[in-house]
Amino acid sequence: MILSTPRLSIRELGDADATFIVQLLNDPAFIRYVGDKGVRTLADARAYLESGPRAMYTEFGFGLWAVTLTDETPIGICGLLKRPVLDDVDLGFAMLPAFRREGYALEAASAVVAHARDTLRLDRLVAITNPDNDASAQLLAQLGFNFEKTATVFPGAPALKLFSTSFQKR
Repeated sequence: MILSTPRLSIRELGDADATFIVQLLNDPAFIRYVGDKGVRTLADARAYLESGPRAMYTEFGFGLWAVTLTDETPIGICGLLKRPVLDDVDLGFAMLPAFRREGYALEAASAVVAHARDTLRLDRLVAITNPDNDASAQLLAQLGFNFEKTATVFPGAPALKLFSTSFQKR
């Protein structure tokens, strides 16, 4: 386990999460707001986990983590990404439809932001959203992120909103 909150556990993703990852990454809202990762089968999910989150754990010591209820039911992902196209570490999160609007994303993201600030000692975090993803923009505002700019982050893709927050040096 990486982090815990009163209702959640946050841990590394592993091969046992493949079924959950297929479900999450094929949710219509995930595809609309985050993008189609082309993960359709358990083999695709295992390959995605190995080349994405698990590779990032090895390289940076962080990545996207599984968000589970305290009974270990996976409900979403939340974590930190170091994308080559961004100068700063990026906060990412997504929840399964049945667990949206319950405060879980805010609870998980708050714990991850605190971890970035207090444990990893990052000076700044960013987050990118689809321009019409108002729910994510509102969550970021609750976390203290401010809209910084609209930018083409991925070549050939539509422009995204970039939000940021900075932490005071301790």
